[in-house]
Amino acid sequence: MSGKPSKPGKPHVVLIMADQLRWDAIGGHTPNLNRLRAESVDFTRAYCASPLCVPARGAFLTGKYPNVTGSLINAWTEQERRHGSVRSDHTHWYDLLESEWDSWHTGKQHLFAEVKPEHEAGSKTRWLPLEERYEAFLKERGKPKPGGKAYQGPVPEQVYGAVTRKRNYSIPATGRYEEELDYFYDGFILKDCLHAIRERDRSKPFALTAMFVSPHPPFHIPEPWYSMIQDAEVPDNVGEWGDNQSPLQLYNLPGMLGSTYSRMEWKRIWNVYLGLTALLDHCVGEVIAQLKREGIYDETLIVFASDHGEMLGSHRLWQKMCMYEEAVRTPLFFKFPRSFSPAISGSSALVSAVDVLPTICDYLQIAAPENISGISLMPLIGGKVDRLQRERIFIQFDGNGARGNFQRCVLEGSYKLIVDMFKDELFIELYDQESDPLEMRNLAFLPEQHGRIGSMLDALRVHMGETADMLTVPEDAYQRFLSHYGPFQTHGRR
Repeated sequence: MSGKPSKPGKPHVVLIMADQLRWDAIGGHTPNLNRLRAESVDFTRAYCASPLCVPARGAFLTGKYPNVTGSLINAWTEQERRHGSVRSDHTHWYDLLESEWDSWHTGKQHLFAEVKPEHEAGSKTRWLPLEERYEAFLKERGKPKPGGKAYQGPVPEQVYGAVTRKRNYSIPATGRYEEELDYFYDGFILKDCLHAIRERDRSKPFALTAMFVSPHPPFHIPEPWYSMIQDAEVPDNVGEWGDNQSPLQLYNLPGMLGSTYSRMEWKRIWNVYLGLTALLDHCVGEVIAQLKREGIYDETLIVFASDHGEMLGSHRLWQKMCMYEEAVRTPLFFKFPRSFSPAISGSSALVSAVDVLPTICDYLQIAAPENISGISLMPLIGGKVDRLQRERIFIQFDGNGARGNFQRCVLEGSYKLIVDMFKDELFIELYDQESDPLEMRNLAFLPEQHGRIGSMLDALRVHMGETADMLTVPEDAYQRFLSHYGPFQTHGRR
């Protein structure tokens, strides 16, 4: 086994997941995450398996692509519910830990399964989920919940491909939450984390899965974080629509809501988003400080990740639910116990969220689930190989609260291919991340890229077949795209 710990006994494990954290949002305002990253193996090209909470976490915590688990969307309706849960025949993260570790869960529980993990008969994990407990906590103390109607807006959403309904989703409104951190989502989660560390069963190795809410909206946050950032630097593509960017995004929530904000408005919103990221950083720092007070930090594997990213005005889009870097690229780093010395400090290899579970299983010397989609990163971390033995990774999106908007993505080398589908339309984008890191120039219309696009589409079709995708990409899809959209292509940023 690669990366075997030299110290007898199992290490402690702390998995910390942020919600909607852009890979590039870590910086001067995140000193605790900076220190953790400096002590870790940092994967700088890590990607979610789906840019949406429920399928992203289902994939992350099973090591399997959404098509494989059956968890595709955040299902709100009875008609769509069968597409919102990991099927019962798939082993997940908590199943793997419970036999040997004192396993605790804190925070947002978005591993939706046919049988909820916390309701499984005989579950040994100690569950401290956020949702109902937090609302009861606030009600008992007469405190308001962050957010509300002022932080939501209506969008049309197509249900089971036939009916359009109006549904409210978060908008990038900002405001000061007048209560203290203790009454904010992540303050509540932080107290649960510290409780779990203090009250753990000390006769067993400890495992904590801490699912924070920040920096997910609503952007209604307490001081000092609300006012902490005053002049955020924003990327050049914020408030800008790219050359030949998919117009189908305007049928999807990110474009419906995000396209109405100016670059100047986004700058103000960025200040609060980064303040919320600093709040997350504070919470992570408190968890690490408690591990150190308990004397177990040096014996603990810490994995830090985000379920997906946040557009935050890039490409004039909001939230996630698309395939641009800001929505699908995530921070991912592994801080190993002192007893193990990684051969590398970081890697720019293409990594998928489905690789995290097999990597942890490999390091902990426990059997990974059968038919897993991901691969272990331990041979690379331990210096057994100098590159990962695969050519590409895949990402999928099947709609938000219902199956209606669809996207498929292939990453291969420095190139990203996106297939965007809505009703009878199909739009193709190709980006070279090496020459165009902000993905503002769609290369799909260039004759010299036709061969590359054809081969990447072939690889996508194979993947879709192997994972029993409910969709197909027709063999003549590219030719139809060029015929339909070629006359309307644009040149030059506006």
